[in-house]
Amino acid sequence: MRIGELAERAGVSTRTLRYYESRGLLPAADRGANGHRVYGDDALRLVAQIRTLQDFGFELEDTRPFVECLRAGHPAGDSCPDARAVYRRKIAELDGLMAELRAARDHLTAQLARAEALPAPCGAGGTDGDVPLCGG
Repeated sequence: MRIGELAERAGVSTRTLRYYESRGLLPAADRGANGHRVYGDDALRLVAQIRTLQDFGFELEDTRPFVECLRAGHPAGDSCPDARAVYRRKIAELDGLMAELRAARDHLTAQLARAEALPAPCGAGGTDGDVPLCGG
């Protein structure tokens, strides 16, 4: 298939495909008699793998072991040890981020509890319309 068809089927731009090719993630396309790039069906599978991983937050370079696994003829991009190592690293990163988010949430929850324990400021009305009077 030509580059435009691959781009359309993969949901990316032709520029993106050329970039993947320049980075070695997509094998150099064959050239037709007219000089146009011609890709095999395997290129669609590689691009789909890259896009799926990027949708999960993987950096482009992190997709390389998965692509290399597919290019080596394995049935799935994550069936090779190097790809699984990337999964492990990404999971560890997410675990760290989740711990940071839990700590931030706990801090905010404590701040809210502290703030709610304070007396209402003068002139601030509650939901029932009560307005504390100040200074008599």
